[in-house]
Amino acid sequence: MDTSFAATVGFIGVALVLGAFFANQQRWLSAEDWRFPCANLVGSCLILVSLSAQWNFPSFVINLCWAAISLHGLIKSLRARGRGRVGRDG
Repeated sequence: MDTSFAATVGFIGVALVLGAFFANQQRWLSAEDWRFPCANLVGSCLILVSLSAQWNFPSFVINLCWAAISLHGLIKSLRARGRGRVGRDG
């Protein structure tokens, strides 16, 4: 994979993760809202893709864990949404 393309993909991932975190801290986006773990999941996966051009094992481990935790949160959020147990943000 082209290094500049991989870096661009990685930076998009970083923007998604940081944007979701910032929105959560500003109380614009609840952690229970499905969009929060979804943004984290997509962002961490994009960062993982970028590692194909420049390998970094610690970054791989943290982003793999971040993706797994985000997937768990997304499933939990969607299940709660299906049961009608979401607040105004969902």
